[in-house]
Amino acid sequence: MDFLPIFLTVRNQPCLVVGGGEVAARKAGVLLQAGARVLVVAPKLGGAMSALLAQQRIEYRADRFDAEQVRGVAVVIAATDDEEVNRAVAQAARGFHVPVNVVDRPELCSFVMPSIIDRSPLVLAVSTGGAAPVLARLLRARLETLIPASYGRLAAMMGEFRAKVRQRFQRAADRRVFWERVVEGVVAEQVYAGQDTAARMTLQQALDSDSGGLARGEVYLVGGGPGDPDLLTFRALRLMQRADVVVYDRLVAPAVLDLVRRDAERIYVGKERDNHAVPQEGINQLLVRLAREGKRVVRLKGGDPFIFGRGGEEIETLMAEGIAFQVVPGITAAAGCASYAGIPLTHRDYSQAVVFVTGHLQDGSVNLNWKALAQPRQTIVFYMGLHGIAVLCRELIGHGLPPATPAALVEQGTTINQRVYVGTLETLPDIVRHNDIHAPTLIIVGEVVRLHEKLAWFMPAVAGGGATSTP
Repeated sequence: MDFLPIFLTVRNQPCLVVGGGEVAARKAGVLLQAGARVLVVAPKLGGAMSALLAQQRIEYRADRFDAEQVRGVAVVIAATDDEEVNRAVAQAARGFHVPVNVVDRPELCSFVMPSIIDRSPLVLAVSTGGAAPVLARLLRARLETLIPASYGRLAAMMGEFRAKVRQRFQRAADRRVFWERVVEGVVAEQVYAGQDTAARMTLQQALDSDSGGLARGEVYLVGGGPGDPDLLTFRALRLMQRADVVVYDRLVAPAVLDLVRRDAERIYVGKERDNHAVPQEGINQLLVRLAREGKRVVRLKGGDPFIFGRGGEEIETLMAEGIAFQVVPGITAAAGCASYAGIPLTHRDYSQAVVFVTGHLQDGSVNLNWKALAQPRQTIVFYMGLHGIAVLCRELIGHGLPPATPAALVEQGTTINQRVYVGTLETLPDIVRHNDIHAPTLIIVGEVVRLHEKLAWFMPAVAGGGATSTP
């Protein structure tokens, strides 16, 4: 190692920054985050440093650098564009045995400033010893996507219980096993879901139990989005990688399902029109049974669990049965498919409202509030409306929308097989009749559809894919 990686305490300690420019301001900001008292020495200040002074966050001395300014400080940072001053700072710091960093001059440094991932009290630092700072920033960015922001709260909670755990388990090996169960189990997931009080109770109950165990099943209702796996949230992907079993729907894209942990059990409970593989009540009870077996269960749904995904019905059962759960929102089909089709759901010139509607009810009918739907300057999005498209278009026209109202159907939206069919309320049923279209589809009605031709940007170059406009 070229540098010894250490974490230095500077809270309430005096630290010196030489330089008043933008780079110096960034370094001062890092010291302030760590709780330091920052003195800035420079003939003049730039805008960012002036703002820190105006906020009374720094002390400022309008002067040139003098070696005596280093005496008694905990850390020195030189960030000037004057090579002679930077060398003088480094030499003075070595003379007073004070750690010094000279920006972009690793040969003058006794320490380097790493790229920081701050999840206080958990802090990670990435450094290339000044050789390749851009690479360090790239690695930091990748780590940021892997480390939930709530890790800091989990670390703080573990600190609160550290003495209790040491008292409960005399052997270091037992303590290690216990903490591994905490960071990989239900306590951590409760913290990630913002349920800190419940997490503390679970942790305390585990300490009070005879076995000191944390084995407990949990259900994660995860929105798988409209099809493109890149649209998954970080939390969704993390839970899918931890699942013991995944219970998934027909509308979950294969590319999304492929991201589930390889050795996880897969249970298909998809529903098609007039053909339910597993009735909803059966799904509810399946989730309860699997959780009671101590398994981590991902209930994976296309789109968002709470938008025509029946997630509310499932968590009602989980709550009634005392099963721990959390809900991970997903990008709903309306947002995803409309975006990939180049059709804004709202637009200042075309639509000031948007309504999401299911294309068929539980009994298979299409009995909707047509009067409320057939309003001007409003976008209507129909989920599951493919089989009832003739009824949808006829009723909207019958309740006041012009037959020439633009309408679009998006098939397999956001995937490489996406196809977009554009017509009007009068022509869309015939377009569907003369094309081989299959679910999942989404129907968008309103003046915003006119923007498709101008704004369509997603053109997957595969057979059968792309955007198709039909008059």
